[in-house]
Amino acid sequence: MAFINEISESYEEMKSWRRDIHAYPELGFEEKRTSDFVAKKLEEFGCEVHRGFGVTGVVGTIRAGNSTNAIGLRADFDALPIEEDNIFEHRSTLKGKMHACGHDGHTAMLLGAAKYLSATRKFDGLVHCIFQPAEEGLGGAKKMIEDGLFEKFPCKSIFAMHNKPGLQVGKFAVNAGPTMAAGAFFDIEIIGKGAHAAKPETSVDPIVVASQLIVALQSIISRNVDPKEISVLSVTKIHSGDAYNVIPQSAKFSGTVRTFSDTVMNEIETRIESMTRNLCQSYNANCEISFNKNFASLVNDDQEAEFAYRICKGLVGEEHVLKDVRSMASEDFSFMLKEVPGCYINIGNGVGEGGCEVHNPSYDFNDNILVLGASYFSKIVEEKLIKC
Repeated sequence: MAFINEISESYEEMKSWRRDIHAYPELGFEEKRTSDFVAKKLEEFGCEVHRGFGVTGVVGTIRAGNSTNAIGLRADFDALPIEEDNIFEHRSTLKGKMHACGHDGHTAMLLGAAKYLSATRKFDGLVHCIFQPAEEGLGGAKKMIEDGLFEKFPCKSIFAMHNKPGLQVGKFAVNAGPTMAAGAFFDIEIIGKGAHAAKPETSVDPIVVASQLIVALQSIISRNVDPKEISVLSVTKIHSGDAYNVIPQSAKFSGTVRTFSDTVMNEIETRIESMTRNLCQSYNANCEISFNKNFASLVNDDQEAEFAYRICKGLVGEEHVLKDVRSMASEDFSFMLKEVPGCYINIGNGVGEGGCEVHNPSYDFNDNILVLGASYFSKIVEEKLIKC
């Protein structure tokens, strides 16, 4: 692998940054300590530091030469509301919060690239290192954009990456076009009529209605969506009742929908609403429905994806770069790609110890990929903004 030597020399420092961030996880729009940590490091490197975009977001700008061409490099830095099961020294110190998706590692890699690029400045133009809050379903990317991110820091292209458990260390995955699914969250409340459990005939049982509806919703993908359109509907939460002998007044359940097509997403939303209202009517129950489209489909620009592929190939060799890899997971970097052409890739987090899936209480980012990730970001800059 063709690491950048100066970045390799910073490995221990990058590892210490990553583990410090891991030990103090913060949820979306609450990342004050992390934001302070990132801003301090960027100032030490000699970057121009800008704060307040997306509440806790940070942008570090590095200038070299005379060109006004600019590119963006983005990393996310929020954690998840998960209780960590790991027992290593850098485990979370905050109850109910952990870096279970590797955003600590993404931040450390971009900091490593910022340190190298600030020291060497072997490019001609501007680099905006974008550290984004609240990626985990709270709209951090949209908030940064609404706060004028690309008006203040215009970019001709933008790049980001995410670690991928199960993909070997030293491998990348790059895809052109639609790469990650659009994502929506839905909440449904069935409002019935409570009663004594021994007299169900006097009730409108919301649990019965909710149970029927949850099963019925599973037919939407198989019977209403074109089989050529990849889509997913999953119910992930359900709650009703508090006692053994009481039929409750209401039942609530929630879930998510993922698809690569906005048209299909709209079709699924319509079917969820019509099925829910019709079924409730047949049981004399009422309902409240909320359907929120949180993520757009992430679409990589064809030319920027080919450029990213070339950078990855130069780092690890063509045989270690996968193509045409798509995911039903969602990512709010998609909103940045709607504003600026760019590419989002995966970097292998490893198998075995590095293979634990994200959003799992036993997950940890693999420090062995820090140098490779920082080298990727840095090569993007040096080859996109070539110094004459």
